[in-house]
Amino acid sequence: MDNAKKIWWDVRVHPFYPTIEFRICDVPLTIDETVTITALIQALVAKLYILRRSNLNFIIYKRALINENKWRASRYGIEGKMIDFGKSIEVPTKELILELLEFVDDVVDELGSRDEINKIHKILNEGTGADRQLAVFEKTKSLNDVVDFILKETVAGI
Repeated sequence: MDNAKKIWWDVRVHPFYPTIEFRICDVPLTIDETVTITALIQALVAKLYILRRSNLNFIIYKRALINENKWRASRYGIEGKMIDFGKSIEVPTKELILELLEFVDDVVDELGSRDEINKIHKILNEGTGADRQLAVFEKTKSLNDVVDFILKETVAGI
């Protein structure tokens, strides 16, 4: 392997720049959804940084457990269920997202991202880009229509 950029990853310290990279931002369908998810990531990093500076630890779960929830999210989206590791039970994914929003709420205003974070509720209510693509296919039974929809959504807001 000639450079670290060829290693598959979800989150990593960038090999050349002093940044952290999150792969999730490759996935959203629209610019607005990308900005919304980026605001959530920023809030989560800020919250974890504050906890770390306060010498508060957080539980580190086994990679197999994280991968299980990652698979569930990929397979079932926000309408599915994930494992709440603290409770050791399955819960609706939307419930965990709402808990995450509550967890980061105290840093959002200082970051100036309240409007973006609030758009997560729109995604929870109206569905993700994947949900909308599936709806187009269910309605039209045409992959061409899905591609046309993706193109339209991708350039919206540019």
